[in-house]
Amino acid sequence: MGTRVLVIDDDRGMCELIQESLGRDGYTVEWTLRGDEGRELLREHDFDVIITDMNLEHMNGIDLCKNVTENRPDTPVIVITGFGNMSAAINAIRAGAYDFITKPLDMAALEHTIERAVTHRHLREEVKRLTNAAASGSRVMGTLIGKSPSMLKVYDLIRRVALTDTTVLLSGDSGTGKELVARALHEEGVRAQMPFVAINCAAVPAPLLESELFGHVKGAFTDAKSTRKGLFEQASGGTLLLDEIGEMPLEIQPKLLRVLQERQVRPVGGNGNEAFSARIVAATNRNLEREVEAQRFREDLYYRLNVVQIHVPPLRSRGNDILLLAQHFVNKFAERSHKNVTGVSSEAARKLLDYEWPGNVRQLENSIERAVTLTRSEQILVEDLPERISRYERGRGLLEDLDTEHLLTLDQIEKRHIERAINSAKGNKTQAAKALGIDRRTLYRKLERYEGAQNDGARQESNSARM
Repeated sequence: MGTRVLVIDDDRGMCELIQESLGRDGYTVEWTLRGDEGRELLREHDFDVIITDMNLEHMNGIDLCKNVTENRPDTPVIVITGFGNMSAAINAIRAGAYDFITKPLDMAALEHTIERAVTHRHLREEVKRLTNAAASGSRVMGTLIGKSPSMLKVYDLIRRVALTDTTVLLSGDSGTGKELVARALHEEGVRAQMPFVAINCAAVPAPLLESELFGHVKGAFTDAKSTRKGLFEQASGGTLLLDEIGEMPLEIQPKLLRVLQERQVRPVGGNGNEAFSARIVAATNRNLEREVEAQRFREDLYYRLNVVQIHVPPLRSRGNDILLLAQHFVNKFAERSHKNVTGVSSEAARKLLDYEWPGNVRQLENSIERAVTLTRSEQILVEDLPERISRYERGRGLLEDLDTEHLLTLDQIEKRHIERAINSAKGNKTQAAKALGIDRRTLYRKLERYEGAQNDGARQESNSARM
């Protein structure tokens, strides 16, 4: 059944016109000439939208709006009014009406308003559902939150791999929650009661990273006051997460490869090897295949790590998981700050769904923390969100990412689109070319042209600097 609309207007001709016009476009329309009869119909039936005139027999439009707000708060009301009665229309909005349409009636404008009202209603219902889901426990696996198809694939892979000792490579953009996936792998497996140890390979200086991973014996170097076990031994029996593995210095990579092959570590300065039994999980936001091609990452180490790969999807591809996560963060930060903030308004929810989230879940968490801190309402409003999100408009992403003050050239837009296609294909140019609808040779020609233009620009800058 299509969208159900109730029209309340004391002008029979207007009711019949609306019914005929909307009916041609698949709407189901009922109408009545009296406000009290409309109220009775609302008690007996559920409508998606109500359209009412301001001046009704036995009940005016404002009273009807109040009645609907009290008894059917999720049903949007659209008020029809004349230009001379605008103050009454504004009062109706204050009484709970969704919007108003002025006479003479424009049917195209009315249909557009109905579509927006229905979308608004569905969004409110979804926000309410997700609020209840978050209140009843939104975690699906460990600390992971989300029920989108892309996340269901992640859960399935975790369950299939967790009970094995297979090395796992986690890929995905920064901020997507790769460490949470690693912890879920640990907690779902037989090692759950054993240590979970994590190290960020990009955060430890190269001279110290080897000692951190493999340990050292007393006197191995100046500050080695005592013998210390490395993280491989500390994680023995449990799980070791090598985060940001793509940042690991080249000189340490062959030593790591040997450790993974032999399942033994030799501490810095030591003469013997120590066995370990940790399950190894590596994570990266880099395209390791590209790093191998650029000779920044060892190919044999890549294949040793990439036994099973789990790709953690970007937030922008997770649909309503955005609202589920947002509600979880609202609950978290409202409790922490002792504020009575219960959720996200439907208008703010629409902004959250439209935004592309380049910083992924981490950016969403920070944005909700800011909103909870600043809001004066029980719900997060659009004005509480960071300006980059509140002012974002779907479809302008390509133009506003780089320069919001000047339009990009077609070449610049094409270049950025090609770069995104290659990133989405994880560096596989054949797949990227197929997705773009061009052959591989054409893609390479375009890439060479962009690279040549970039080199020309660099030479011009260099020449300018010499002058």
